[in-house]
Amino acid sequence: MADRTPAPDNPELRERWGNFSFTDANRKKADWHIAKYPEGRQKSAVMPLLDLAQRQVGEETDTQGWLPLPVIEYVADYLDMPVIRVLEVATFYFMYNMKPVGKYHVQVCGTTPCMLRGSDGLFETCKKRGMKKGQVSKDGLWTLTEVECMGNCATAPMVQINDDNYEDLTPERLDAVLDALAKGEQPKTGTQEPGRHTSEPANALSNLKEMVTENHDYRGDW
Repeated sequence: MADRTPAPDNPELRERWGNFSFTDANRKKADWHIAKYPEGRQKSAVMPLLDLAQRQVGEETDTQGWLPLPVIEYVADYLDMPVIRVLEVATFYFMYNMKPVGKYHVQVCGTTPCMLRGSDGLFETCKKRGMKKGQVSKDGLWTLTEVECMGNCATAPMVQINDDNYEDLTPERLDAVLDALAKGEQPKTGTQEPGRHTSEPANALSNLKEMVTENHDYRGDW
């Protein structure tokens, strides 16, 4: 699993990120999120503000983004929260990166349904391209992370890359997705199974066939 410890707090980190602040556009978004909550509950906006901060870091570094400690401190100050409380949130949720990542953060699900459907082969595909878990590749393009279930068990195995899911993968299909991203292209997201649209059965329906055309009541059949 991913290392959730923050990057070392050193002078270099402070020099690069010590003066971080939201852009005008992100400040408007942050205030919009804060305004959703009743008086006295503004700290509830910590998660979207951390996401905004991570995305801004990503835009500045041409990566998927991460949360240096000075940036976490900035969010804490913005919400008048103790830094440790914001750090607790950031280190708990895997959507936040605690260390630098590549332009594309490749998160491969290794939980049982994906493992049974071939996720080991996806890890091998990533390995052949020079990816190592928890590290940024030499070309700066990739960071590989093994994650727990992301809720796409019906279309396993799956990988999340930045904000997009790619499902029904094989090593060859994952290679095609990664090739497209490396070229700056946007591959098709979602299921990679031809003819499949979402998580409907890959072949013909095997049950609940009457539901195809209407909301059939099966209770009498039970």
